[in-house]
Amino acid sequence: MKTDAILQKEVQDALIWEPQLKGADIGVITRDGIVTLTGTVDSYYKKTEAEKVVKKVSGVKALVEKITVKLNPEKSFNDTYIAGKILELFRSSFSIPDESIFVFVEKGWVTLEGTVNWNYQKEAAKNVVAGLMGVCGITNNITTKSDRKDAVKKMP
Repeated sequence: MKTDAILQKEVQDALIWEPQLKGADIGVITRDGIVTLTGTVDSYYKKTEAEKVVKKVSGVKALVEKITVKLNPEKSFNDTYIAGKILELFRSSFSIPDESIFVFVEKGWVTLEGTVNWNYQKEAAKNVVAGLMGVCGITNNITTKSDRKDAVKKMP
């Protein structure tokens, strides 16, 4: 098992090597395989990228994420713009059934609600929103409900 110091160094190195995280101010605390990320980033996308990077480091058993998204005031967008852009992106995606997803935006935080048939549709909706400038967080309350009815074979 790796020591906390070795794991911390490996996580820090992984974050440094991720090109999307250049300029991000992310701190790393480790204890018994639990990694805590702290600090601030300027987009929700960078926050999720940091999480993805850490999950790939060998020896990480759990992740506690305390990164704050602090948008640059010069690059911030109002909620109406964000909501409109999300709907536009949903309409142009073949993977997202836009008619069954409701979008709510408050101070840059996006909540997605509705029902889709497949989990990939739920993930596609979240991924589209995560890459949008001005978004500082996402709550994905989309549920999946497949129309597929599998036959259950009863044992004699």
